[in-house]
Amino acid sequence: MPKTPTATASALSSPVGGVHAANSAALSSGSRGVHAASDLAAAAARALARLRARHPLVHCMTNQVVKDITANVLLAAGAAPAMVEHPDEAAQFAAIADALLINLGTLDAAQMRAMRRAIPAATRARKPWVLDPVAVGPLATRTRFAREILQWKPALIRGNASEIIALAGLAAAKGRGVDSGDRPDAALEAAARLVAQTGGAVLVTGPVDYAFDATGATITCANGHELLTRVTGVGCAQGAIAAALLAVAGTPLEAAAAAAVIIALAGEIAAARAPRPGSFRVAFLDELDRLDAATIRRRAKLG
Repeated sequence: MPKTPTATASALSSPVGGVHAANSAALSSGSRGVHAASDLAAAAARALARLRARHPLVHCMTNQVVKDITANVLLAAGAAPAMVEHPDEAAQFAAIADALLINLGTLDAAQMRAMRRAIPAATRARKPWVLDPVAVGPLATRTRFAREILQWKPALIRGNASEIIALAGLAAAKGRGVDSGDRPDAALEAAARLVAQTGGAVLVTGPVDYAFDATGATITCANGHELLTRVTGVGCAQGAIAAALLAVAGTPLEAAAAAAVIIALAGEIAAARAPRPGSFRVAFLDELDRLDAATIRRRAKLG
């Protein structure tokens, strides 16, 4: 079921991942069928538990439309949000936070300057960062910028299939603004190119989410509900959850898979009692706050 939220065209909001050795092995072996779906679900449950135990601080350089829901989603999951975007402060704060989110939804010149300072600072401080390449492909400035900042090797890239295909430089992408014109499985080659370039993971969102990493592992998540596509900013907030999980997870692939199932399950459960977008938005936050390890292990559709 679709899980890639759609915003208004003017907003360009994003459409809708030693101590951790056991978790990392379970997730990174997903595509080889070595571990059962229950192992993948257990690893995602442990990732959420670690997030709630540590309360990672996420530096969200995100788009103007989605700041409210992004902050509230992070709080409901157990993380701490901060939106610091002044070019003179972004680098300093990126080194302080536990992880950084770069979301290109309402990109402007001042935000680009701030991001160009924050990303290298986070990298120097060994803080992971997420790239959400909103509307990359149809729009030239953000496409050039997104490809430029790939040099700083995001630990995780999250986007719909058309965004991932365009970011990788493949000409076949069929994106229309924030909406994907490509199926998630059409982005497999593009995702492989990107993980080879960055060494991190890629989360391709859609009716089924796909998580990839440079080892060749692939994990799918088939949870979700159509209402997740009818509330602006849920997908952008998923990027922030992925950043929070990067701060505590064993691998970027683990963070990607956990981000997929956490958002999808909260939406799936919320939709059962809130059948319209307005009530669903509130119910989604409530269910995200309520989500626990037992529910993830019982209901996750990871493979």
